[in-house]
Amino acid sequence: MPAERLREHTVPVAAARRRRLRADRARQLADLLRHQVLAGHYPGGVLPLEDALALDYRASRNTVRQALDLLRGERLVARQPGVGTVVVCEKYPHGLDRLQGLAETLHEHGTVSNEVRTMGPVPAPAPVAERLGVPEHDDVLYIERLRRLNGLPLSLDLTYVPMDIGAGLLDCDLEHTDVFRLLESLTGGPLGHAEITLEAVSADAHSAAVLQAPRGAAVLMLERLTHLADGRPVDLEFIRFRGDRITMSGLLRRDR
Repeated sequence: MPAERLREHTVPVAAARRRRLRADRARQLADLLRHQVLAGHYPGGVLPLEDALALDYRASRNTVRQALDLLRGERLVARQPGVGTVVVCEKYPHGLDRLQGLAETLHEHGTVSNEVRTMGPVPAPAPVAERLGVPEHDDVLYIERLRRLNGLPLSLDLTYVPMDIGAGLLDCDLEHTDVFRLLESLTGGPLGHAEITLEAVSADAHSAAVLQAPRGAAVLMLERLTHLADGRPVDLEFIRFRGDRITMSGLLRRDR
């Protein structure tokens, strides 16, 4: 291949590689800065100036700008004239290493309130009946709640409970009490364990409207099947969390 044609092919490839490397570095820096933001390491919620960040992380100014752009795209920080880059959205930690209701999990961060949007018996769809161990199309109690933390929409919870237990929830205070506590009161014993699945999904029109989130925004979907101490499945939940207001955390140990 002539040298001129070789250069024609080499220059675009090299430029693309440089752009990819810059994007890689920006993403790596954004991950580090996100951790610092969520851990509350910046006094007053104000990040250091770009020059200081570049020096601290041995990064170029362009890399710092790209990293901050990524965090702005997540609506975690914003540029404020005369101040700099500031934290604009607090995320609350939700532990995954204990079986707790939302109010128990977030009690240190404010008041959790529940708006019961729908509650009543429904015929169990086949997947629900199978998970709860009840005959298909038998009635189960269905509950839909909007849950707020300090008045801000946090999650939309869809819950299915076997009717022999769920009937007792109809007269309970679901606006101020976690379902877990009520189930333990109704069954006379502690809950045992839960199987969970966590994934990111796009908010449908209904969920987005209820959560006051942009349609199509990513939400964290937690599917949880909770069992009584004797192993009986008692509570199947599909919980959509606003991804910009919650962060999942846990302590994992490696078996030896």
